[in-house]
Amino acid sequence: MRAWFTILLLMVSVGVAGKDDGAKVQPDNLFPKVKLETTMGDIVVELDRIKAPLTTNNFLLYVSKRSYEDTIFHRVINDFVVQGGGYDTQFNTKPTIRTIFNESGNGNKNERYTLAMARENDPHSAGRQFFFNMNDNDSLDPGRKWGYAVFGRVIEGMDVLDKIAAVETHVDPTYGWPDVPVEPVILKKASVLPPNYVPSF
Repeated sequence: MRAWFTILLLMVSVGVAGKDDGAKVQPDNLFPKVKLETTMGDIVVELDRIKAPLTTNNFLLYVSKRSYEDTIFHRVINDFVVQGGGYDTQFNTKPTIRTIFNESGNGNKNERYTLAMARENDPHSAGRQFFFNMNDNDSLDPGRKWGYAVFGRVIEGMDVLDKIAAVETHVDPTYGWPDVPVEPVILKKASVLPPNYVPSF
């Protein structure tokens, strides 16, 4: 099994040689971990390079460029999703490097406390926005239509996510967006943790 993992990593690494897509971030780690420091507490996610290599590397690229720092969770729906990564604290759109292929058929389900990519109607339009599932959202899994690609899971900070999901929201008076937190919830910093990091359960 370990030999198969090594071959898979080599295939991914060789296939993206020379590309700036996050594959060089801990390239020998199949399950990199990222710490998200928010104004409501810290969340640690474990990513899945085996089932979602393109999506994982894409997320790591934004983390390595510090592009998620000082972004907001702009869409919060209790018992559904907590979404962020796309806007700064002034609601300015953050730049998208590229859109990626939809890996929703990888077998990972949109279950509670999993991490998935947000997208538009085009199934392959995911860029930088991500969301946490705050319920078992079967409707977001693929069926006859493309689903939403799950590429990680929360291993620390479930209580923080629960608190974020429960914040008061409204229709933003400036932009008319629904489900925007009244008091901004900010992702202050995102950083890749050491490969030997062990979560404190």
